[in-house]
Amino acid sequence: MDVGLVCDACSALTPIGVPQCKRCGAAVALDPRAKSGSRPPPTVQPEGSPCAKCNTFVSKGTRFCPNCGARVVEKTPFDVETRVGPRAGGTAPQPAKGNRSTLFMGGALQSARAKLTLIRGDGEDGVSFTLAGTEHPAGRGECPISFPDDPFLSPTHANFIYADKQLIVRDEKSLNGVYVRISGKAELAAGGTVLVGEQVLQVAPAAVPEDVPDAEGTYYSTSIQRPATFEIRQQLRGGAIGWVFRQAGEVVTLGREGNDINFPDDPFISGHHAEVRVAGGVVSVTDLGSRNGTFVRIDGERVLRHGDYVFLGQQLLRVEIV
Repeated sequence: MDVGLVCDACSALTPIGVPQCKRCGAAVALDPRAKSGSRPPPTVQPEGSPCAKCNTFVSKGTRFCPNCGARVVEKTPFDVETRVGPRAGGTAPQPAKGNRSTLFMGGALQSARAKLTLIRGDGEDGVSFTLAGTEHPAGRGECPISFPDDPFLSPTHANFIYADKQLIVRDEKSLNGVYVRISGKAELAAGGTVLVGEQVLQVAPAAVPEDVPDAEGTYYSTSIQRPATFEIRQQLRGGAIGWVFRQAGEVVTLGREGNDINFPDDPFISGHHAEVRVAGGVVSVTDLGSRNGTFVRIDGERVLRHGDYVFLGQQLLRVEIV
């Protein structure tokens, strides 16, 4: 019986020890390993990253760590260079729902120190804007950060500026203002404005009208003016004033039910959302652990920290310091 190896190319029998097929010349070997000196095939590393909590490797696309169950947050790379906003003969690019992209503006990529992430209506992250220049105007018009379809934004509404190694947001004398979410308690200037849910509320010292007669000595016949420490005025669309709540004490609670002032039809307000307090002549507002937060309208400029939320028009932006 003949003993040998069958050639893979032509099926001819080749004796053991003969390196080439006598019929077709193809290489024939008992050990198919690569010849000495040849490079081994490259090892393909799986895509992913270590878990931030337990350092277990987590494959890309996995939402929770298979070891400890911690939520995996994939970092968005700053690798898309696109101008945002309307251009001559066109409109601003809009990301498709469910997709996330990063929009880059100003200066070199290495100089980006912060970014703004748009929070979509479903609560998920939308497009991100890297802040790599010195100033980054935002508004409805020809701005690097532009939302041309938002009617509540002024053409140039706000500006995000780097100064003294800090990120600052400045209200560019906009009609509807710039709001920043508070953490816990914040002081309010006289006539300061607070945003809770969809309610825009102005907190002001209680007005005291003069009770004097007219030129003929006749007094106005009105309801009795009760004493009050301060009052909260509801601002309506178009600039009108809605109801006015006058408070003689020091504290007013706001929420959906069971408070001094209730908004049962506002789905964005928590049951017990916030409180307004006057103590020693100082007015403050405190968030009571609400789900959607309490926002205060800034007066001029405000230093931003990592994790802050800024509200412009109808746009909610999260601040991330790199």
